[in-house]
Amino acid sequence: MAMVVVLLPASEADPALQPATVSELARLGVTNVAVLRDERTVGLVVEGWAFDPTRSTEAVVAAVASSGSRARTLHPLFQMAVSTAPIASGGEVS
Repeated sequence: MAMVVVLLPASEADPALQPATVSELARLGVTNVAVLRDERTVGLVVEGWAFDPTRSTEAVVAAVASSGSRARTLHPLFQMAVSTAPIASGGEVS
């Protein structure tokens, strides 16, 4: 699943995705959006099986950010699953 994170400056209001924005994200192949925030930054984790970040990141930013916004994007370096699997002798996970 492809993923990109969009970082936007936070405002006083909680972020909201309008129906037209959600429709545009779906058109771009996005199937999941997680919204995170702290006092200074709002982050949108955008992902989807049909989403192509190399072609669609700018369109995602245009859909979720106001014009002139100082949006930044992060692209994944790697992703891994973590489990409590027992460690075999020699220190390697079995």
